[in-house]
Amino acid sequence: MILQLLSEHLQTIHTHAEKTYPEECCGIILGYLDSTSKTVVEVIPTENAWIQEAANFPGELHNQEQRYAIAPQVMLQIQKKARDNSLNIIGIYHSHPDHPAIPSECDRIYAWQEYSYIIVSVQNGKANDIQSWSLDDHHQFQPELIENII
Repeated sequence: MILQLLSEHLQTIHTHAEKTYPEECCGIILGYLDSTSKTVVEVIPTENAWIQEAANFPGELHNQEQRYAIAPQVMLQIQKKARDNSLNIIGIYHSHPDHPAIPSECDRIYAWQEYSYIIVSVQNGKANDIQSWSLDDHHQFQPELIENII
């Protein structure tokens, strides 16, 4: 699967990641999907609600520098907005402060199969490497090609 997006979408993700450093940022990706590609229409930065949502994840003692969560009411609100505009939530993005743009085990456990997961590595406050991932039939992340469409 190919994830197609505009330079402005990448810039939104980079800016959000740098602004929230050293904490993880997160956001929702809206667009269209067909049998060979996902086309991004909008990138929506959200608040990292890990602290508020951590109570729902027993045993998770990490903070917002190591985890992210999007509040359920925010997901629902954006899902309604997408539906009203004939779009779909096609993915989630988040940052890895001072770590590679490779999914963690926690990322894999909480991921949904139909979504793309963009991860941006932020090293010393500067966004650099960005990768997209999707789950295969065995719930393992596989790299996904990002195509910049201008």
